[in-house]
Amino acid sequence: MYLITKWFGVFLCGKNKIKKEILFPKNAEEIVKRLQEIEKNKVLSEEKNLAKDIQVIVSEKRLQSIGEFVDTDPFFQKICIEPEEYGFSQELFLKTSILFAQKKVDERLRSEDLQIIQMVNALDDLIQTANLLSERLSYWSVIPTPKEKIQPFENTLSQVNEEIKRLEQQIDVDMNKVAPNTSKIVGPLIGARLLSLAGGMQKLAVMPASTIQILGAEKALFRFKKEGGKPPKHGVIFQYSLLNKSPRAERGKIARVLAAKIATAARADAFTKRDIADDLIKELTTRIKEIRNK
Repeated sequence: MYLITKWFGVFLCGKNKIKKEILFPKNAEEIVKRLQEIEKNKVLSEEKNLAKDIQVIVSEKRLQSIGEFVDTDPFFQKICIEPEEYGFSQELFLKTSILFAQKKVDERLRSEDLQIIQMVNALDDLIQTANLLSERLSYWSVIPTPKEKIQPFENTLSQVNEEIKRLEQQIDVDMNKVAPNTSKIVGPLIGARLLSLAGGMQKLAVMPASTIQILGAEKALFRFKKEGGKPPKHGVIFQYSLLNKSPRAERGKIARVLAAKIATAARADAFTKRDIADDLIKELTTRIKEIRNK
């Protein structure tokens, strides 16, 4: 017996015909709920019910827990199950497709890594604002000024600095949740800046180490390609203390090693969810010692 799931229902098939089916409700919202479960690699209750106490062959790895996975079986290419035969119109299919796409976009916009990107951008705006206010106050304070005139600006600067601290603390909390391995290696704030420059956790995770190494140095890279000279050896990761405190001659090698460990950590954060930070830190520390002892 074969178990086949379509957008409108689940079907139990023999070699020649459909033996049994469980149709989804003819409602776009209900169908989308099931499509979201499928996208998360979950087994639907309808699939479990049809496969109960029966040996079935399935073509999706998602269904391996309830059947034998044989995606090469020609039956799956030959079988034709039309939605119209079961009362599911093309209009409903279109409505379901649009709703499914909208929910995917909404879910993506709510994702924690995008929230981190916005916080990093807001943090940079606040830091720039604090610097401007501080500079203005320093110029203002050299001339005799009544306290009531300068106090509002001092209060504003104080509030901006408090918000900077709050955002940094929130970034710390969120990064340790979203990217714990990356955060342990380079710190939550540097990790958040890398995530922001990459455009998200998934994008950072698939980047080669060589690209991660120069994230944040795009202007210098463009200048090198246009005018020649020396290419940049590092970008945001230069803020990492063991890198920026190293002798200039060693920074390129250390940056390459650090970027490689960040790439590995990011993949673990995005895909496997394994805690590998301690091992990576040990390897990183060992390699830096080797570089310094050469």
